[in-house]
Amino acid sequence: MALTPPDPAEPAPASTRRGGRPSRADAARLGEHILAAAAALLLTQGFDATSMEAIAASAGVSKRTLYARFADKGAVLRAVVADLVASRLPGFTAALAEPDLPAALTNAAGHMLDAALHPTGLGLYRLLVAEAGRIPALPALLHEAGANSGIAQLASRLAAAGLPDPAWRAEQFQRLVVGAPQARALGLGPPMTAPERADHIARVVALLLGENSF
Repeated sequence: MALTPPDPAEPAPASTRRGGRPSRADAARLGEHILAAAAALLLTQGFDATSMEAIAASAGVSKRTLYARFADKGAVLRAVVADLVASRLPGFTAALAEPDLPAALTNAAGHMLDAALHPTGLGLYRLLVAEAGRIPALPALLHEAGANSGIAQLASRLAAAGLPDPAWRAEQFQRLVVGAPQARALGLGPPMTAPERADHIARVVALLLGENSF
C-alpha cells in the first residue's frame, strides 16, 4: 500500500474494461487507492473527524463504491490497520534471515524501530490508543495483522538457536526494542539520536542473548 496520500487532482484508478465488472487488477488498484486515502485522513484527522463522505471524496470515488467495499467507518479503519502493518512484515522477515543470530536480531530490531518511529507508525499507535475503547477489536487486529507474525518468526529463530522460552523472549524483545524509543518519540522525553538508537539495540540484543558486556 502506498502511504503517500493520493493527489486530489488525480482521479481514482479506473477499469480499462468497457462495461461489465472491473478486472481483478483494477479492483486491487482501486482498493489500494481507497485505503491510501483513508489512511491519510484517519492518521492525521482521527476517527471522529473522518467521515465516509470525506474518504470517498479524497479517493475520488462515489459513496456507493466505498460502501460496496466497507460496511462502515470501523471496517475502513480495520482494513487500514491491517494493510499498514502487513506492509512492514516483508522487510522484517528479510532482516531476520541473516545467518548470524546477533546480526539477524540487530537487523530485525532496526527494522522494528524504523517502522515504529516512522510518522505513519506513530500515527497508527496514537490512533490505536485513542480508538481502542471505541473499537475493542483493534489491538487484537494489530497483533493478527503483523505483530503476532513477527513475534512468531522471531520465536522460531530463537528456538532454532536453542534458547529457552523462545516465545517469551521474542515478546519481551519486541517490547524492549520499541517501548522506550517510541515513548520518547511521542513526547515522553527527547527523541533518541541515531547513535542512541544503535546503542539501545545493541544492549537489547545483548540482554536477550544473555551477554553481560553491555
